[in-house]
Amino acid sequence: MNAIQELVKEIKNLKPIPAVISQILEVVDQPDSSMAQIANIIQYDPAVTASVLRTCNSAFFGLKHPAESIKDAVSLLGIDQIVEIVLMKSGAKVLSGEQKGYGLHEGAMWKYSVSSALIAKQIAQKLSLKNKNTIFTAALLKDIGKTVLDRFVMDSFEKISALVVDENLSFREAEKKIIGVDHTELGGMIAKMWKFSPKMVKIIRHHHLTDISMVKDKEIAVVYLADCICMMTGIGVGSDGLAYRFNNQAMKELGMKPDDISKIIARFAVNMQEVEDLLNVV
Repeated sequence: MNAIQELVKEIKNLKPIPAVISQILEVVDQPDSSMAQIANIIQYDPAVTASVLRTCNSAFFGLKHPAESIKDAVSLLGIDQIVEIVLMKSGAKVLSGEQKGYGLHEGAMWKYSVSSALIAKQIAQKLSLKNKNTIFTAALLKDIGKTVLDRFVMDSFEKISALVVDENLSFREAEKKIIGVDHTELGGMIAKMWKFSPKMVKIIRHHHLTDISMVKDKEIAVVYLADCICMMTGIGVGSDGLAYRFNNQAMKELGMKPDDISKIIARFAVNMQEVEDLLNVV
């Protein structure tokens, strides 16, 4: 069995993201979506409902009256906050482990994914982009391929590192050369198997802008930029972060200036404790 076949087998063993996620994403970014629609989708999944209510009623949110139903939770915290909680609850199951191959201790990938998603949403709001929840989700799950590829990277780490040093390749390029696939391609395959929308599959597959024409897609450019900002702040810098290249074209396409990036980093640094607290709750 070759590496690609083994990887596909491992993808099938991954615990899938609940179907409720795809259903929420189908309606949440529609201009006419309502609180009732979102609540109806969530409430038919008992496990997700119980989990969301437990989080909403935690000290972190400090609600004066506890939410007793998803409809209560949505009306008390708003659609966006509830959608984020549902997405983070689901993402935590697949992303919070250790990624030894990428030099990430337990929880590091999860913190990085949530940070990246929050920054991506911040950029999307600044630019008044419509699909902010889709962007949040894609940024949260963009590195899902690493969870499957990790063992293969660990086994081939010396060869990959040698290519990075000797041939000046990025970690992702070396990963592809040695294993035959990189984590973005694998992430796209997982997203497809999980029946995510073509838009989500596309963002996850191209979030490193390996195909530079993708920079014209604002949603991909936002997720890419959020990823870079995380690297700049030292969040989630594992083995691959040491061989990372920044593409200025993304900033030009989005009309962002260095000063805008500085402000995002400053604001995020202030919110970092909140992120830590939220991760403990979720």
